[in-house]
Amino acid sequence: MADTLVRFEVVDGVAVLTLDDAPANTYTHQMMRDLDDAILQARFDENVHVIVLRGAGSKFFCAGADISMLRDSDPYFKYNFCLHANETLVRLEQTPKLVIAALNGHTVGGGLEIAMACDLRIARRDSGKIGLPEVKLGVLPGTGGTQRLGRMVGKSKAIELMAEGNVFGFEDARAMGMVNRILDGDADDFMAQVMDYARGFVPPSTASAAVGRIKRSVQSGVEVSFSEGLAIERELQQLLFQGQDAKEGLAAYLEKRAPEFSGR
Repeated sequence: MADTLVRFEVVDGVAVLTLDDAPANTYTHQMMRDLDDAILQARFDENVHVIVLRGAGSKFFCAGADISMLRDSDPYFKYNFCLHANETLVRLEQTPKLVIAALNGHTVGGGLEIAMACDLRIARRDSGKIGLPEVKLGVLPGTGGTQRLGRMVGKSKAIELMAEGNVFGFEDARAMGMVNRILDGDADDFMAQVMDYARGFVPPSTASAAVGRIKRSVQSGVEVSFSEGLAIERELQQLLFQGQDAKEGLAAYLEKRAPEFSGR
């Protein structure tokens, strides 16, 4: 059995998933299977409150799908490869825990598609380019790129970016709403800052269950009608009302003290 292409570790309540296939962390079906397994491991672990997804090394978050694999495989494999990749990223998107993409280098093609399935994207300044250049290979972004980018920046801008197939800097991406934050520092300092930020969503200081339900309400609610979105919001709120953190948060407010959340 091959070594895993996605490293998994838990640090202070944060699951760190590292795409690890030098030199560019391109993904094959095996990497997607490993990512799928890691997502499920983080989802089922009650001690995990936040997920950070990063690329190994300091040059690439992920350069997308392995082009040699796509060139050498038949259309039947390609279809099922794209189907499973879509299912994996939807699983990441629907996991009720905050997911932060740490863009520590070039984030292009399928790499950006993976990043867009995360809830927040934090980039290291001047560390690489970002974009969806698949049109230059005669194909479209087929791992959710056309759908997520359209929802992120609007239809017309998304079509422009994908039809031109250009890559650009993280500052431009931030201006378009594709990146939430840009941090300074070398690769190690960048990851330390990302981890500090991620730990801010871990109990006891933050009600991580509420953060996770906020994520689910937005991710699911914006895909349906407004009235259906409100119904999703009400049901998730009711789940929180039945949990320990809502009781603790309300009591702490009335008692004028800092809450001690448990994530439950």
